[in-house]
Amino acid sequence: MSQKLHVRTGDTVVVIAGKEKGKQGKIKACEPKKNRVVVEGVNMVKRHTKPSQANPQGGIIEKEAPINVSNVMILDPESKKPTRIRKEKQADGSYVRVAVKSGAVLDNVK
Repeated sequence: MSQKLHVRTGDTVVVIAGKEKGKQGKIKACEPKKNRVVVEGVNMVKRHTKPSQANPQGGIIEKEAPINVSNVMILDPESKKPTRIRKEKQADGSYVRVAVKSGAVLDNVK
């Protein structure tokens, strides 16, 4: 059973636990079924690859590995500090994500 995540692809987050604690980056991918996210420049791993048509040289490639979603917090767009989020109902009945610390809207409202 997958759980709804508090972050989305493209959000700027800060890592709050683990060996990468304190690093910031944008979310590249979300995996709700596994409760994991891939953050740019965080949790870099090395993969040894065989030569292929896409990569004829082969060799060692460095890429991001997923981390648990509980180890990241959204960055408040105003104060640039980690914050929790809440959902607020708009006048038209839709919901938007709002930073708890500053009250800044995180979603692009149309």
